[in-house]
Amino acid sequence: MKGAARRELSRGVERAPHRSLLYALGLGKDDMAAPLVGVIHAFSEVVPGHLHLRPLADAVKSGVWSAGGTPVEMVTMSICDGLAMNHMGMRYSLASRELVADSVEAMVAGHALDAVVLIPNCDKIVPGMLMAAARLDLPALVVSGGPMLAGEFRGRPVDLSTVFEAVGAVRAGRMTEDELEELEQAACPGCGSCAGMFTANSMNCLAEALGLALPGNGTIPAVHAGRLRLAREAGRQVVSLLRRGITARGILQPPAFTNALAVDMALGCSTNTVLHLLAIAHEAGVALDLATVDAMSRRVPQLCRLSPAGAHYVEDLHRAGGIQEVMARLAKGGLLDTDGVTATGRTVGDNLAAWRAPIGAPPVIASLELPYRSEGGLAVLTGSLAPEGAVVKQGAVDPSMLSHRGPARVYDGEAPAVAAILGGDIRPGDVVVIRYEGPRGGPGMPEMLSPTASLAGMGLDRQVALITDGRFSGATRGAAIGHVSPEAAAMGPLALVAEGDEIIIDIPTRRLDLSVDAAELDYRRGQVTPPARSLGRGLLARYAREVTSAAQGAVLP
Repeated sequence: MKGAARRELSRGVERAPHRSLLYALGLGKDDMAAPLVGVIHAFSEVVPGHLHLRPLADAVKSGVWSAGGTPVEMVTMSICDGLAMNHMGMRYSLASRELVADSVEAMVAGHALDAVVLIPNCDKIVPGMLMAAARLDLPALVVSGGPMLAGEFRGRPVDLSTVFEAVGAVRAGRMTEDELEELEQAACPGCGSCAGMFTANSMNCLAEALGLALPGNGTIPAVHAGRLRLAREAGRQVVSLLRRGITARGILQPPAFTNALAVDMALGCSTNTVLHLLAIAHEAGVALDLATVDAMSRRVPQLCRLSPAGAHYVEDLHRAGGIQEVMARLAKGGLLDTDGVTATGRTVGDNLAAWRAPIGAPPVIASLELPYRSEGGLAVLTGSLAPEGAVVKQGAVDPSMLSHRGPARVYDGEAPAVAAILGGDIRPGDVVVIRYEGPRGGPGMPEMLSPTASLAGMGLDRQVALITDGRFSGATRGAAIGHVSPEAAAMGPLALVAEGDEIIIDIPTRRLDLSVDAAELDYRRGQVTPPARSLGRGLLARYAREVTSAAQGAVLP
């Protein structure tokens, strides 16, 4: 029942066996009389972004206790996209988003919990937990683990994307292997989600913009004491939400998603945010599509240029006022809906009215009058090569590559494309096509950070475009166009591209076209057979059978 604890495990004669098991946990009568609040995190000793989540869970639990609730701690899975990159493990990454959502749903519903605090930090765990919150529709609050600090290499700040790009630099003779070894030891100095505006930090910022996380969630560094204070407040606040009957779907209303898109465009977030916002909206029962995404891109200017698009890091954004300062500037320009309720129990407008910009903040966030770009950081392209749409991080594209036409260099998978790039087979002006890496064809829509980083490291990111039905890490920069839909495995036009075909890219007009006439494409369609992949009977085989198009968020029906 909204507004009160359900206490389904502890009330009535018929629940005596349940109480007996709760006594076995060390709980007493008063504990059972209080709301049971799940504290679910994804601690792992293999994921740097999650290594420190147990102390945050302890802080959340102390907040729940102090507010009169009874916390119960649980753990779910996590995959580090950086460690999974460029091998079979990356095919499990996007599929794991559904596993996280399902496991949180099962744990919370299976134990009849009254409310939940979710503690994610990395790429698929954040959206997976947000999807579960929407699906369960209980009082819920997200508190992430926070961003990693940037590293330092020979007097300049660096992060994980610097290392990926350095691989290409070594192959091109622009860096020595000794320098690479020095860099790899310096780039990731400690726990937290990787320091740039990559997917993890993008989603942690958008959780705050959606209203399901408290102010500060997106940018307080992982190692700062403020992160522990935020976690403790989250524990207190979720009990308040329960008492007031404010549930996840009460927060995740349509204006919350348009606000998140506005912040997304202002920050220049990862293209993965499009997949994840579509999936979260799907769970919340909110209509959201690529047309809405691009409409917001045309309306909202880009106010930040964070790594990999620029020289700033998330810690710099935090010092400049973080997401609340970005939202305050958008609100002043009439680009934000301020009426929706948030996890604070107050409206967006109330939160911003109480917000005070830091004195002496570094110039990380541009003004609406003098933005970095007049449009948002992301753009949705359509055309004969992407009838259902494709996504590009236009804020990280060199101006000289916003419009480009060139010959297709076609590869049926990531591995041969990387070999060609590092082997020196790609020339300035080429358009690298990597296909059969979509949600179904990959399967799992693997990220193409290795090929894009290799191009950047070899100095080709301003001369070569890359198009794929796979997706990109938030660390990708350059004319990298992903999410091409329909995907090649579904016999989308990408499957029909031949070596040397002219591809026309025009990001300002939102076009992605293949310069081949319809009759020729019809002929090719009868000649093409998608390559078979041996998937066995496990997770990937099930995922490939059920997953929908990237244009729909690659959700499971």
